[in-house]
Amino acid sequence: MKTIKEKKHSDKKNMRMQYAALPWRINKHEGVEILLATSRETRRWVIPKGWPMKGRKPHITAALEAMQEAGLHGKIDRKKIGEYTYNKRLKNDLVVLCLVDVYPLQVLRQRNKWREQNQRIIHWFPFKIAASQVDEIELRDLILVFGATKSLKETNN
Repeated sequence: MKTIKEKKHSDKKNMRMQYAALPWRINKHEGVEILLATSRETRRWVIPKGWPMKGRKPHITAALEAMQEAGLHGKIDRKKIGEYTYNKRLKNDLVVLCLVDVYPLQVLRQRNKWREQNQRIIHWFPFKIAASQVDEIELRDLILVFGATKSLKETNN
């Protein structure tokens, strides 16, 4: 019988990898806000993410996805803050389990025009509301912990 750690490791080998940015900013009235975008097919609220890009580090891939999907520029952390899993439906209707590494992106500006502007809706939410909008429980928890941690840092400054 496999231990939980061994089972999780073997499960990861069967997962497809993706990298995501968690776009955030501080709003003086709302506190920590998270930007969510709708997915192109299901129109669910998600964070910008995508497949690995050859020759690019994971955090750079995450930042590029945020720029393409929401026109965002900012400071991306090199270290991931967590991960989550979800089922991705591919164009051939095959469903694959994806493991997504998440990198915080402090948003400094947004372009007026970007590649997927007409394919998605984007919206800034206070972090607790953003967490309630996403379907994935692991992502919800990640947003809540991140937002609460940033909020504490802001009140201590």
